[in-house]
Amino acid sequence: MTQISISDIQRNLHKLNDFDIIEVVDKKRNKVKGYFIEGKYASHVEEVAEKLKTLKKSRPTAAGMLSRYARPEEREGEEGAWRRHVVARYAQEQEG
Repeated sequence: MTQISISDIQRNLHKLNDFDIIEVVDKKRNKVKGYFIEGKYASHVEEVAEKLKTLKKSRPTAAGMLSRYARPEEREGEEGAWRRHVVARYAQEQEG
């Protein structure tokens, strides 16, 4: 992939005309800042971005995945269980 610096774009904007995709690099910090993509690919990029958004929204969370395995009769006692565990552990450390 062709790389071009930010200052090179500022000085020679016409260089963007020769390529479909260009990686923009900040040479002082040696960091990729982004990409210039020719306009004819805009619809493809938007389509991929929409797919990524829908995938991200539909992906279940860890809590949601684990809740389907939880036993309803034991869930009542789960609230505050971590706090009770930490307090008991702290009390045990203070005694010992």
